[in-house]
Amino acid sequence: MVNVSENKNCYGCGVCSKVCAKNLIEINLNSEGFYEPVIAELDKCTDCGLCASVCSYNFEQPSLIPSHVNSYAVWSKDDLVRKRCSSGGAAFEIGRTLINQGYKVCSVRYNVEKGRAEHYIASNIDDLWDSVGSKYIQSYTLDALTQIDIKEKYLFVGTPCQVDSMRRYAKKRKAEDNFVFVDFFCHGVPSMHLWNKYIVSISKKIGRPTSVSWRNKRSGWHDSYGMEIENKEKAKIYLSKMSNGDLFYNLFLSNVCLGKACYSKCKYKYISSAADIRIGDAWGKLYKNNDDGVSVAIAFSNKGSEILNQIDCELIAHQLDDIAEGQLRHTLKEPLERGLVMSLLKKKNKSITDIERSLFWYYRKEGFVKRLKGIFRFGK
Repeated sequence: MVNVSENKNCYGCGVCSKVCAKNLIEINLNSEGFYEPVIAELDKCTDCGLCASVCSYNFEQPSLIPSHVNSYAVWSKDDLVRKRCSSGGAAFEIGRTLINQGYKVCSVRYNVEKGRAEHYIASNIDDLWDSVGSKYIQSYTLDALTQIDIKEKYLFVGTPCQVDSMRRYAKKRKAEDNFVFVDFFCHGVPSMHLWNKYIVSISKKIGRPTSVSWRNKRSGWHDSYGMEIENKEKAKIYLSKMSNGDLFYNLFLSNVCLGKACYSKCKYKYISSAADIRIGDAWGKLYKNNDDGVSVAIAFSNKGSEILNQIDCELIAHQLDDIAEGQLRHTLKEPLERGLVMSLLKKKNKSITDIERSLFWYYRKEGFVKRLKGIFRFGK
């Protein structure tokens, strides 16, 4: 493969566009609502092969061979950080430490005006606060990637596939030493059609959102899969939780509308990673009685270990299987009903409630009792 023109249903990381010297590659949403590259003027491509060489989708293994695996429970010593972050605040504290060492941070924020998650560059601590909190949708990377100057130092935070491609890019440009890479335990990304329909349904109740929070700890860390969407102009807030049957979480976490690559091409589960550090929530028995939030952090390189020992956090070493209990170890299987869900998501006249209702009746008709009790376990 000399270019990415034939890559369909890929990771959508956008690094191919960053490396293209001719600026021929656009990153657009495909018909299913996932980002993928498009070479609009293929006749101008010189077949240099750079885009294919940095594309993690094209390789069978991550680009990093871990020098070791050190695993920890982590939480910030700053009460405000720990309160505002989704788990223990490890990612924020890594970013804060590296900014103080002259790094910039390329991480993810939610752009309420455009209704999307997007990578951006934080040059100071005030900017870094925009990255706080989980965003359970695919991020648009291109605007941020075009701002990266490989002569400067960066912390790059992203999904495992995004990180893998970025490391390949840094290696290609002989600038790997200028980067620190952090990824996280990734469930997969849902179609943007799902998110857009969800926002439309909420907007009918409160008006146009001015802020979105996927997770907070108002009712504790262990019940933090919530949705808080605010319209400050009308002083209205929409509150919903996974534990009460939130429509977005029901469909996302039932795996019925993830990207194709999240099923068939993901090679980044558990400790398979191209990052220096992997983070996530320390779900499991060890901290089952802790409701303030605890991060799991795994160092895969000497650089990663050194950074974790510099951050302003409590750092407690644990066996990997103990601290990473509850995290996915294997690639998800594509469910049979995905085709039905995706066909409905593509239809503009179908609401998110229509889709959930159709799926409910599909499960009943087919006799999928376990799936029925799974996705509709809350108040159905």
